[in-house]
Amino acid sequence: MSETRPDETHGEGLPVRVVLRPLASPLPLGFFGLAGATLVVAGLQLGWVDVDESSGVALCILAFTVPLQFTASLFSFLARDAVAATGMGLLSGIWAAVAVVTLTSEPGTTSEALGLFLLVAGVAMWAPAAAAARSKLVPATVLAVAGVRFLLTAVFQLSANEAWEDAAGVVGVLLAGLAIYAAYATLLEDTQGRSLLPLGRRAHIGVPRAGEVDQPRPGLAGEPGVRRQL
Repeated sequence: MSETRPDETHGEGLPVRVVLRPLASPLPLGFFGLAGATLVVAGLQLGWVDVDESSGVALCILAFTVPLQFTASLFSFLARDAVAATGMGLLSGIWAAVAVVTLTSEPGTTSEALGLFLLVAGVAMWAPAAAAARSKLVPATVLAVAGVRFLLTAVFQLSANEAWEDAAGVVGVLLAGLAIYAAYATLLEDTQGRSLLPLGRRAHIGVPRAGEVDQPRPGLAGEPGVRRQL
């Protein structure tokens, strides 16, 4: 598309070409990655996976979850969605750290360094969760539960108490279910242009729906190809 604007220097009309590059929502990619990581780690914590297979769990996270969530974070930044970009970026880095420590440690051992790191990671996850709560409750819940999951794992790593490990595993399984639901819901919404599975939307500030195209949107939301929130 193009439009003509007056030249401020010579007063002549100059053609201005605006090129749009629509971006699909990267959130389903990130949520599926989260589901994979939290489920395999929960399996290790709950005894569903033999402790000798901890290196396999770490490799699954490094090969699947980390690249998916890193990609989701990058494209969320391109879409100018700070909440999704921060949440997925944090998850990518946190799971990478968990995987590397698991891969380089003796099977069945705990790490106080990882425990301290996960304390910070759990609290950090509540920042994008709080911001996401203003628009979509389901993604906000996923990020908040992820924070709880990391905190429980942190306490286990610091105390080596198996009760905390079991609690982290149970919350990890719950988180996997929530993440899969959120992935399906956001993917269907992005492809169908409407919500088929409830996301707990509190205020619509995303892509215009039918009948809303001509409504003015202030600030960044009025710029071509920009979403304020995925």
